Amino acid sequence: MGSLRKALKVAVALGSGGGLGLFLFLLVTPGEQRTRELLKEIPEGTKTKMLLLDTLREATETHENVAWRKDWNRRESGRAA
Repeated sequence: MGSLRKALKVAVALGSGGGLGLFLFLLVTPGEQRTRELLKEIPEGTKTKMLLLDTLREATETHENVAWRKDWNRRESGRAA
């Protein structure tokens, strides 16, 4: 009888821990709609990286310190990127 009670307590403890873990997993993971929205935002990040790389490329091609510009994203022609 004592071993059955002990096994039952262990089963309840493991079940409640698993249930809590599953609840937290479902609470934290984004739904399908949110996942699709996140995937749509990826090209915007790529666009930002391309602008940054263009600025770095321009900085290597010129002797001017582009970091001291007021608008460092501005090209020499005065046109903003």
